[in-house]
Amino acid sequence: MKAAVVHDFRKPLSIDDIPKPEPRSGEVVVKVETCGVCHTDIHAAHGDWPIKPTPPFVPGHEAVGLIERIGSEVKGLREGDRVAVPWLGWACGACEFCSSGRETLCPNQQMTGYTVDGGYAEYVRAHASFVGRVPEGVDPLDAAPLSCAGVTTYKAVKVSGARSSDLVAIYGIGGLGHLALQYARIAGASVAAVDLVDSKLALARDLGAEHTVNSAIDDPVEAIQALGGADVAIAVAVSPVAFEQAFRSLKRGGTLVFVALPADNTMQLPIFETVLHGITVVGSIVGTRVDLADTFQLHAEGRTRVVRETRQLEQVNDAFEQIEKGAVDARLVFDLR
Repeated sequence: MKAAVVHDFRKPLSIDDIPKPEPRSGEVVVKVETCGVCHTDIHAAHGDWPIKPTPPFVPGHEAVGLIERIGSEVKGLREGDRVAVPWLGWACGACEFCSSGRETLCPNQQMTGYTVDGGYAEYVRAHASFVGRVPEGVDPLDAAPLSCAGVTTYKAVKVSGARSSDLVAIYGIGGLGHLALQYARIAGASVAAVDLVDSKLALARDLGAEHTVNSAIDDPVEAIQALGGADVAIAVAVSPVAFEQAFRSLKRGGTLVFVALPADNTMQLPIFETVLHGITVVGSIVGTRVDLADTFQLHAEGRTRVVRETRQLEQVNDAFEQIEKGAVDARLVFDLR
């Protein structure tokens, strides 16, 4: 089968012919229709993070497709079902985190496209209990970004505790940010969108943001504090500077949610202001299977819009370059149909 493979963190991905996977007990093999391109895939391919994947591997954790083969001991799924293969490829189900509904913190987890091969391929093998059913009528090109960008930002808004009386500042209006904005508005909050690119801010206004700030021109901290300060700030821009600005834009008692994972892994967090202003800082990592089902349901009800462009798998290296340059307003999706 055709797949985009990382052989070396210092080299471009190559399009290879590799063996088609076979399902083992409890697994399914999915014929991939679409796969979104997440900035995490770029970090994985470049070996940016402290915990690195092991080449050779196939990236991609926003895969959507049709189940072609089912292994033994699989229940509740049939060949032909459309499913998503998300970042959380498997969790043990027995540790304290899984047992308390926090499966995304499982220390034994497998991550699709990172510790196991992902969806930049014609076929992907997945644990049957961790694929997500895609509702009837949801476009596979939409379902792919929702399986990571969607569920991740849905979870971030959920843990932020955003309410109808709140102002939520979204730092970074891209593949994640344009969806975070929509979930904040579904929660009833007003949104201040911050980005460096005017076209992304225009998209934010189109999606309902009441306030926009171009941080290349204006100081977003001053602009948001002039509004009274943000009750919640969600950092989805891959820049520690944006995280620091997000912190300073909060009002007293505000909450800062870390979502993006910049290659530069450090930021300055002032202790004095955090304590005296009663600031909460929380990390939010993807979402559970329940969160994914909620994300798909909201989209099936017509309450969210996925902004995306399509590419062919052979364009993977160009796609990475475009994303790194900030030349893509929202999400890129490989169409393998």
